[in-house]
Amino acid sequence: MFSKVFLSLVVLAASVTAAVPSVGRRATCSNGKTTANDACCVWFDVLDDIQENLFHGGECGEDAHESLRLTFHDALGFSPALTAAGQFGGGGADGSIMAHSDVELTYPGNNGLDEIIEASRFFAIKHNVSFGDGIQFAGAVGAANCNGGPQLSFFAGRSNDSQPSPPNLISTPADSADAILSRFSDAGFAAVEVVWLLVSHTVGAQHAVVPSIPGSPFDSTPSDFDAQFFVETMLNGTLVPGNGLQNGEVNSPYPGEFRLQSDFAHSRDSRTACEWQHMIADRANMLEKFQVTMLKMSLLGFDQTTLTYCSDVIPAATGTVKDPFLPAGLTTDDLQPACSSTRFPTVSAVAGAVTSIAAVPLNS
Repeated sequence: MFSKVFLSLVVLAASVTAAVPSVGRRATCSNGKTTANDACCVWFDVLDDIQENLFHGGECGEDAHESLRLTFHDALGFSPALTAAGQFGGGGADGSIMAHSDVELTYPGNNGLDEIIEASRFFAIKHNVSFGDGIQFAGAVGAANCNGGPQLSFFAGRSNDSQPSPPNLISTPADSADAILSRFSDAGFAAVEVVWLLVSHTVGAQHAVVPSIPGSPFDSTPSDFDAQFFVETMLNGTLVPGNGLQNGEVNSPYPGEFRLQSDFAHSRDSRTACEWQHMIADRANMLEKFQVTMLKMSLLGFDQTTLTYCSDVIPAATGTVKDPFLPAGLTTDDLQPACSSTRFPTVSAVAGAVTSIAAVPLNS
């Protein structure tokens, strides 16, 4: 296990190094902005357009959250095991979920992505960029809109040549930890890397599992890229949002909060529980691991050397976030530590009575 994780870390470190081009003469675009490559100039136009007209002035709202989710669902339709068996294994981050939405939106794991796909498709066509590039770009920009968010890498140059991803490659919240970790392993990710990718849920919310309560967030700070998601998944569940538990949902620890069955499982599984706690203990490490695994995911199906580095178009996030805490009205007695080898990180409790977490606003 150690050697596998160590090798994964070495590969990720190499990816980060390769993601940054050597310093040289920068290209000046027609709008006066500069970038490492003139092929990236179009992305400044896309940036201005989606910030104003998709993300409503650069908000970390529903469309930003769903754009980040879409990057996963496009890229992870990818199976080397199917390819080795002589079948089509998917093209990875090739935009197929947008190009062939009539097919891929019938897959249960892609439930609820129809609105963000249709909204994003407009901008890709308008600016003549590929669907695969557009999906990864919008996800990186959406993440940067969130308070204290990461600056994700972005490489451009994918074509619109794709075919529908095979079915059953996207996990659902009702799947077991065994099934999800096996699916990610096929795509090339170790168990700890699944935890690193789930950092995205710190700005996540549900819309499709229980449609009657859309925008129910996964933690109490859904606009902050903090470690609260990892704290609050470890709390004892006592409440049921909406009208009864639905498939893929488990009890919530706090009014207004929504807990996916899959998140609950990973937070307590022996293969992921200790890394889950480590995300709480070191936020800088949490962001770094998220950045490198997101780069790895965004390149599934592609050779990085054939793409163009355009990461310098992605805006830098602003703001600061609080250290991990226990929401008001809860104590350490409400925690359910699951890692036997290390103590649960120290978290402070917020004073005051229990209040309800507001849903993520739906964009009009």
